[in-house]
Amino acid sequence: MDSSEAGASPGGKRAAQVVALFREHNPALVAFLRARLNSLADAQEVAQEVYLKLLALDDATKIDSPRAFLFRAASNLAVDKLRMRNVRATAPVDPDADDWHVTPIPEQHASAHEQWRDLRQALDELPPKTSRAFVMHVIDGRDFASIAKDMKLSERMVRYHVGNALAHCRERRDRAENPS
Repeated sequence: MDSSEAGASPGGKRAAQVVALFREHNPALVAFLRARLNSLADAQEVAQEVYLKLLALDDATKIDSPRAFLFRAASNLAVDKLRMRNVRATAPVDPDADDWHVTPIPEQHASAHEQWRDLRQALDELPPKTSRAFVMHVIDGRDFASIAKDMKLSERMVRYHVGNALAHCRERRDRAENPS
């Protein structure tokens, strides 16, 4: 990043540079990270960490190629994230550990089971296309384009069906929580 970019104060200059990088490269950066991490949420989190690291850099730090720096820092953070996943996945289970906050208690299990039952009932009340589009998007995690292709509908119609299903589920939940 060179010193010719706008910004009144040194900190403001750095922030303006990071904002410009974000606007120009964030979609590509998130796609790059998503491919590495196989998770949109993790990709967005790591991308945010990269921008925060850039903001924290000393103003005297000269970066010749901001885009290359951005992607290299993101790649390094992605490697760290993957290592942490592996550590967690291979960590030995200590039966004496105080992990009550991780282990679901019976009430939580019962509540989750009840919520699942209510969701299934709500979906059963919907037209089949609406229910199917909702399940494919929310539960299976599929994007609107692939659902549209499978269901032989437009993406707009898939969004319509998913929106209707969400509205129905919310309305049903609200009725159950606030019986009048």
